[in-house]
Amino acid sequence: MEEDRSKIEKQINIVFKNKDTLRNVFVHRSYLNENRESTLSSNEKLEFLGDSVLSLVTSIYLYRTYDTLEEGDYTDIKASIVRTESLAEVATNLSLGSYLFLSNGEEKSRGRYKTNLLADVFEALVAAIYLDHGFDKTYDFIVKFLFLERLDKIIKNKLYLSPKSRLQEYTQLKFKQLPEYELIFSKGPEHNKEFYVKVLVKKKLVGTGFGKSKKQAEELAASDAIKALTGQ
Repeated sequence: MEEDRSKIEKQINIVFKNKDTLRNVFVHRSYLNENRESTLSSNEKLEFLGDSVLSLVTSIYLYRTYDTLEEGDYTDIKASIVRTESLAEVATNLSLGSYLFLSNGEEKSRGRYKTNLLADVFEALVAAIYLDHGFDKTYDFIVKFLFLERLDKIIKNKLYLSPKSRLQEYTQLKFKQLPEYELIFSKGPEHNKEFYVKVLVKKKLVGTGFGKSKKQAEELAASDAIKALTGQ
């Protein structure tokens, strides 16, 4: 396993002075539940620290690189780039899941491929780099593996906006009209209703959405409409 982890050091071009810190990145709490004699620690504390470091690095990078944006844009972009799915994608590209210490149960349920676990292990790795090499090295790592290409695409295509906001911008620009949302039907008891919504542009159906709230259904309908109108 030590030899395996050296592959990660080569991949990210960072050699750890404290190998135990790197090892702890990959210890899921489920493993310790089944291996109580283990001297390893779970990655939960590293994950907590990594989340904060990632937030700070993202804020600094956006401030330095995109100085013409508004504060509200920064907030939306930040939420978009550090969301669970983005972090999990990077973790997958780095094959971080293959190094995880997991319980037999998590192994059987394909824990190595779970989005939440992969995002957590990426945050733990961020913290480990910070503890072992300091802020500047961590900053460079995050920029290289999380921001480059991905962040420019998000900003260029305004993917940080909600689907409803993106659809409204598009229809105003192209058709000089706002999209219209209509509730088709709702079903279920009051405490667990489901809503089915359609969205129209120039009186034509362009998308539908089904959700646990009317707002969620409208967002999904808008997302459906954006794909139909723009292919994105």
